[in-house]
Amino acid sequence: MTAQDREPVVVAAVRTPIGKRGGALAGLKGVELLRHVLAAVIDAAGVTPDVVEQVVGGCVTQAGEQSLNVTRNAWLSTGWDPAVGCTTVDVSCGSAQQANHLVAALIGSGAIDVGIACGVESMSRVPIGVNLYNGPGHYKTADYPWDDPPKAQFGGAERIAARQGLTRADVDAYGVLSQQRAAAAWAAGHFDREVVGIDAPGDGEDAGSRRVDRDEGLRETTLEGLAKLAPNVPDGVHTAGTTSQVSDGASAILWMSRARARALGLRPRARMLTQVVTGADPYYLLDGPVVATGRALERAGMTLADLDLVEVNEAFAGVVLNWAQQYDSDLERVNVNGGAIALGHPLGSSGTRLLVTALHELERRDAQTALVTMCCGGSLGTATILARV
Repeated sequence: MTAQDREPVVVAAVRTPIGKRGGALAGLKGVELLRHVLAAVIDAAGVTPDVVEQVVGGCVTQAGEQSLNVTRNAWLSTGWDPAVGCTTVDVSCGSAQQANHLVAALIGSGAIDVGIACGVESMSRVPIGVNLYNGPGHYKTADYPWDDPPKAQFGGAERIAARQGLTRADVDAYGVLSQQRAAAAWAAGHFDREVVGIDAPGDGEDAGSRRVDRDEGLRETTLEGLAKLAPNVPDGVHTAGTTSQVSDGASAILWMSRARARALGLRPRARMLTQVVTGADPYYLLDGPVVATGRALERAGMTLADLDLVEVNEAFAGVVLNWAQQYDSDLERVNVNGGAIALGHPLGSSGTRLLVTALHELERRDAQTALVTMCCGGSLGTATILARV
């Protein structure tokens, strides 16, 4: 088999709608959300599940309903072949992005020919950090020098904002932009091909099953309304309106070698030009996208001008604005359909969700290349460059 035959390619990419904490998807376990997208991505490709050799999933808070390898439990709950290997990884917010890196690497190495990369988080049912604070203990040692989650995320966002000279007006303006872009994208049908609706249990007058097929986080947002919100931390510039939403959701991408896709009569849709997971300064914590972007571009032999689209995860508005300042970039091609401020951020799913959205938007625009980059807990950064085939 030639190197080109071995190259990993995307053949299908889907996600659930993203639910608000305590919202429409709160009645579904993480296993159920993930099972849904596993079935949906198989269906979208028009193949049978027996072609899959391994599944790698991302999940951040692996406790309770999301413990004991939620990826494996989701696969087993489908009733499909139990011989398929399943792994769950934790790279904090970049978990599902790293799941894609690992599946692509497995295919590229010749270990497998077909794999699913996916991710899930039900933050309604398994709150972030629950395994740290209500579980058997905490990872932090007596001499651990950095902030303690979840305070670290807020502190890092504010330190970056102060360093870059970002004001409350700057981040509020970006929060409005994210909501406006997401609303416009939904109105124009830009998410229709990537979102697979799901039946969720209702409550009260809506008891019984209800169909959920739209992201719940979108809301009418104005500068005047954001100005009334209290900051996340005293004297900070970020508020709930400029911070990613606590959410529920799942996403999945089906990867194959070119040779296997050809043998199955499937059209390759994209390939991975490069992948990066890197660390950044723990004091600022959220500089990961800046560092990871530089390394990804260097490894791919590209410049920012070579990219048609960029997805910088909207953990906080300041993270995106920091990235734009550092790379002297306007926002015309950045988060063009909004991001986690408007859509939501189900932690273990977001890495794949961003890749799914980037791919579908490349196809819609008939464009070629996209960068997806994220800040992650533990002062990590992830980056992936996709190119359409």
